[in-house]
Amino acid sequence: MSHLVQPAASLYIGGRPVEGQGAMLAVHYPYTGEVIATLHEASLEQVAIATATAASAQPAWAALRPVERGRILLRAAMIIRDRGEELARLETLDTGKPIQETRVADWPSGADALEYFAGLAATITGQTIPLGGDFVYTIREALGVCAGIGAWNYPSQIACWKAAPALIMGNAMVFKPSEETPLGALKLAEIFTEAGLPAGIFNVVQGRGAVGAALVTDPRVAKVSLTGSVATGQKVYAAAAEGMRHVTMELGGKSPLIIFDDARLEDAVGAAILGNFYSSGQVCSNGTRVFVQQGILPRFLERLSARLTHVKMGDPLDEATQHGPIVSPAQVSKIRAAIERGQAEGAQLVCGGVGEGSFVPPTVFADATDDMFIAREEIFGPVMTVLSFTAEDEVLARANATPYGLAAGVFTADLARAHRVVAALQVGTTWINAYNQTPVEAPFGGSKLSGVGRENSAAAIDHYSQLKSVYVGMGSVDAPY
Repeated sequence: MSHLVQPAASLYIGGRPVEGQGAMLAVHYPYTGEVIATLHEASLEQVAIATATAASAQPAWAALRPVERGRILLRAAMIIRDRGEELARLETLDTGKPIQETRVADWPSGADALEYFAGLAATITGQTIPLGGDFVYTIREALGVCAGIGAWNYPSQIACWKAAPALIMGNAMVFKPSEETPLGALKLAEIFTEAGLPAGIFNVVQGRGAVGAALVTDPRVAKVSLTGSVATGQKVYAAAAEGMRHVTMELGGKSPLIIFDDARLEDAVGAAILGNFYSSGQVCSNGTRVFVQQGILPRFLERLSARLTHVKMGDPLDEATQHGPIVSPAQVSKIRAAIERGQAEGAQLVCGGVGEGSFVPPTVFADATDDMFIAREEIFGPVMTVLSFTAEDEVLARANATPYGLAAGVFTADLARAHRVVAALQVGTTWINAYNQTPVEAPFGGSKLSGVGRENSAAAIDHYSQLKSVYVGMGSVDAPY
């Protein structure tokens, strides 16, 4: 069966497909390795054309009533939901994630974002500040052209998460998806056009690092939003700073999941599975350092091992498949090297291992120490490191002893302790008796090296707009001379 999904063209500029003039970009289906589409990168000239097109179209878009912009985003959300099966299949072919995931987690989350910000649009207003006669009022304005740079693990969701607040505030966007997963953003651009979005407001350019660098440093770009690795984020942040551009950085982490003795065992095990192995472990916020209090540790490892023996790996388009392939051979090699290093440094391999072909099975290490590579570095694959602890103060110190600060979770029946622990954790996103739940209504983002700014919720509006203050003088003007 052919899985070919060749789009009309590689780029989307000014409301229509445009063929790229740069190097070839082959899109591989991670399960079979077959080429399912052949694209071309944007040339540097085409990047400039995309930003110029966005800059030209943006003022008229910003001049619309917010509710009118909201109606277009709402129509786009409805189109996504109406085409759920088609889009889920595309996402599976692009990423290798099981279709049982992409049906519920990827495009549906993107539709939620479009719908949420569409509803928020008409409620965003300024302030009036009385000064006893004179007064000040504020206007929340668009920034202009926003550059979005996506990651390969949730490509379509990320495109929607960035586009929704940007567009609803009257900005235009030029979006560069990961070169590993370029198809979803093109489909989103088509959907926006069908929903009535004016030409030039959402544009897509393809490419590797040089294209991203050209986009970030284009003088027409006022804001950069990146989802990616810490190393990439540091480079993009530095480049954006040269033009004093606004930035949102949603980067990686090495997040702690803390499980106390009194936690409900099955819930804690389930959260550890979801927080390490969903999407084959390719999730930035995963709780890959699982701290388990000594009293519950033997039972935790026993139940974890038992539940992981039933994982079904295989064809991602098979509805029964629960664990799909890794996105690329390069990522497979990186994950396998980390597993081999974990074994070499003396951690106990409880289950899993290096796997075969494009698959790495759910892998669990125990008897690990905080200084091991597998407990310090982001692996971005299905590798869980279990660490034991005895006391609350101890685990908090160890959990915070990392340059990252994206997410964390705590499982306990003692809610006073739960609130105390999350207050002390140096991260941007936390969960109590849950993990990796990211509803659009809640802010999402990190601290320390894991990023700046927030995605989703009303908080995202602050990162896609700026305030203008207007002082109104109501009396005469006195001057000393």
